[in-house]
Amino acid sequence: MLAGFQDMTFEFGARAIVEEATWHIHPGERIGLIGYNGTGKSTLLKLLSGEYLPSKGTVERSRTTSIGYLHQDLLSFDTDESILKVAMGAFERVLQIQREIEILGLELEKNDDEKKLILYTDLLAEMDVLDGYNIDHKTEDVLHGLGFSQADMQRPCKEFSGGWRMRVLLAKMILMQPDLLMLDEPTNHLDLPSIEWLEKYLIHYQGAVVIVSHDKFFLDRMVNKIVELYQRKLHIYSGNYTFYEKEKQVRLELQQRAYENQQDFIRQQERFIERFKAKASKAAQAQSVQKRLDKIDRLEEASIERPNIRINFSVDKVPGKIICSLKDIYKRFGENEILHEASAEIDRGDKIALIGANGKGKSTLLRIIADSEGFEGERNWGHNVDESFYAQHQLEHLNLNNNILEELQMAGSKKTDMELRTVLGCFLFSGDDVDKKIKVLSGGEKARVALAKTIISKANFLMLDEPTNHLDMHSVDLLAEALDKYEGSLIIVSHDRYFISKTANKIWEIVDGKIVEFKGGYTEWVEWKERLTKQQVSVNSSQLTVKTQQSTANRQPSTEKKGQDTRNEGQEKQKKKLQREFDELEKKIATLKEDKAKAEEALADPAVYSDKSTFQEAEKRYKEINSQLPLIESKYEELFEQLMKLGA
Repeated sequence: MLAGFQDMTFEFGARAIVEEATWHIHPGERIGLIGYNGTGKSTLLKLLSGEYLPSKGTVERSRTTSIGYLHQDLLSFDTDESILKVAMGAFERVLQIQREIEILGLELEKNDDEKKLILYTDLLAEMDVLDGYNIDHKTEDVLHGLGFSQADMQRPCKEFSGGWRMRVLLAKMILMQPDLLMLDEPTNHLDLPSIEWLEKYLIHYQGAVVIVSHDKFFLDRMVNKIVELYQRKLHIYSGNYTFYEKEKQVRLELQQRAYENQQDFIRQQERFIERFKAKASKAAQAQSVQKRLDKIDRLEEASIERPNIRINFSVDKVPGKIICSLKDIYKRFGENEILHEASAEIDRGDKIALIGANGKGKSTLLRIIADSEGFEGERNWGHNVDESFYAQHQLEHLNLNNNILEELQMAGSKKTDMELRTVLGCFLFSGDDVDKKIKVLSGGEKARVALAKTIISKANFLMLDEPTNHLDMHSVDLLAEALDKYEGSLIIVSHDRYFISKTANKIWEIVDGKIVEFKGGYTEWVEWKERLTKQQVSVNSSQLTVKTQQSTANRQPSTEKKGQDTRNEGQEKQKKKLQREFDELEKKIATLKEDKAKAEEALADPAVYSDKSTFQEAEKRYKEINSQLPLIESKYEELFEQLMKLGA
């Protein structure tokens, strides 16, 4: 066991977060920690990391267990160091050895010292064991996987936004390879390619992983166990999120049946007591039954207690057929061109998901549509369009000194305080909650306030930038359901694949500065992309076959002609021999190229770098192929020239 709880209770003030919890984390487990917003998931991670101490019971950690903990508080992390140097901080011992080797090397240049020489040799050996000569390569690979370009490597960390700094710290955590890696909402600040890279990496991660996430797709692919914090208890399910949903329903049905059976039994016993308690011959028996009944542990009815936000997007007026048109849009940041002659149209009823990697300009395009970003080109609103824009930075721009009610008053909806209280009630802020200051709210609570500000506008066109960040799964479900019923039009930037699949009827992707539109939902778009990839592979294969056939056909007449023109039997035999050698080399080159592609694919897999022997084997194989291929290709060209001469 790496870590866990034993009969652990934790109280935050007068409120119990978890009671008598027992949970053991074992090596190799990938665990999804789930629960509604505000139930205390992040608190459990802080207990495991030792940041908090339990009120009762014990938090158990092996003395040798190393723990890496990525949490939302790290958004404020700031330093002048480059992102490469920050991430390389994971290799603390290697960096220390490098410094010691450098100092000893300078000292040994000045004078020989046997003890220092032995120490120098020992440090070199340790450096080799720790694979210290490859830490730059490993670090760059992980940073590339998380979306950083080569040009970013030497940029100071403080130049990046909070979300990108989180990626740097995630890279550092991954490179540290702790026995237990705890990730609190890691996908909040990742784009789709980075999420997919992280999935592939963590699947092969040798330590245990605990993930708090609202991304169902991510949890389904990542975890083999679900731990749910519900009603101050930990409920453990062996399987991914889809298994948990089915199993929880089964458990609820069993609990409901057990409850109903117990209620039938209780009613039967109560009828017996009522009937015979006054009868002398049965009074003692009735009293005995009453005592047994009093000792029964009463089962609870199987009802799910969960906070239901009530989202109702109302629309005041119907817009024209066209919501917004974009024509020949240009946008660049310095030398980085985001959009080039980009044109598109948003029609009434469109529910568009704008997806793709970070840095491609999704949020920029959304701001251009919202008219809050400068650009070249034409952007025109349609008739009767009332728009509302929910941006990622809105959470940062909430006035921390306002209370919740004051924040909504500042939104300019002209609603009365009573009407605003009603709206806030729908978002789980009732009674005195509306007097809470923004600065004391959790990330999920701030997100609900920002969403409430968007909703009171009664807009018929919504622009939503990462609206699911900081929401729990149930709230994401309710938001998706509300947007599905929404009578207006919308465009969403989101990396939550489940959310996109439930809300969008069109997909926009920015490719080479252009807006590429797919008319259909996310699932259809994924299938379409997979078909395109297969078709491309098939076309490449066909082209290779045609080229091979043409090459053979071009050589054949030469062979036949030579056979007809020459009477020299020895020359004919030589030509046939060369032809056989030539064909064998052609096959060998094709095989080596396939092997090279596989070797490159292996070296591109971050999982390979987590195991030293696997990496060394993959690198050795790649070098062998690279050394063989030029020699064989040279021999191939030489034989081809000889055959051409014989065929002349």
